[in-house]
Amino acid sequence: QVQLVESGGGLVQPGGSLRLSCAASGFAFKYFAMNWVRQAPGKEVEWIAKILRDGGTTEYADSVKGRFTISRDDDKNMLYLQMNDLKPEDTATYYCTKGINYGPTWRGSRPDSQGTQVTVSS
Repeated sequence: QVQLVESGGGLVQPGGSLRLSCAASGFAFKYFAMNWVRQAPGKEVEWIAKILRDGGTTEYADSVKGRFTISRDDDKNMLYLQMNDLKPEDTATYYCTKGINYGPTWRGSRPDSQGTQVTVSS
């Protein structure tokens, strides 16, 4: 079955960086667009980044554009999110998801995977 396992979160000071990873299995990873979404406490799930299966086309939410970079390694079935210049408002649980139907207007429920917690605080 489809399995997505996120890792790499932690506590970081404002202005710091983190790299999140997502290990994918149970489906043909290289054929799917992949995304990162996040959920802050008390808030709805927010889509933040997408990468198409070609690996060269990416899209970002305005809230992270210029600070976050999504990438993928199809040989390893891995998805990444490099997060720079982190801000307290980036504090959230981060999840990876598969599929093309994500973007700035997407609304949906929290993914079933465990996610990885990112806390930005001094």
